[in-house]
Amino acid sequence: MYKISVKSFFSAAHFLKNYRGKCENLHGHNWEVTATISGENLKNGLLMDFSALKRILKSLLARFDHKSLNELKEFKKINTTSENIARVIFLELKKQLPENVSLEEVAVSETPTNRASYSE
Repeated sequence: MYKISVKSFFSAAHFLKNYRGKCENLHGHNWEVTATISGENLKNGLLMDFSALKRILKSLLARFDHKSLNELKEFKKINTTSENIARVIFLELKKQLPENVSLEEVAVSETPTNRASYSE
């Protein structure tokens, strides 16, 4: 099994609902998103071109960039935790990938020391 990963970034604000603590207040992060795909077959020695995967991920993240995440339709019914953000990105990214690869994981870091991931 071959695996490759790419990273991209977005900046956004959010607040946690039904939470006691400083994160219940509106605040922002420079989010780092890592997407990992896998597959068994290479084409010209590549599972997928890094640039193509990064382009898809960047395009998807553009709708979150410099937004208040709580106001986006994806988060109207769920909390804007890193766990939920990772899941939302995973499910959308999965739809946009070629059939010959599988999306293994999407990891979201809101700080250099805090990371959440989602996989199926």
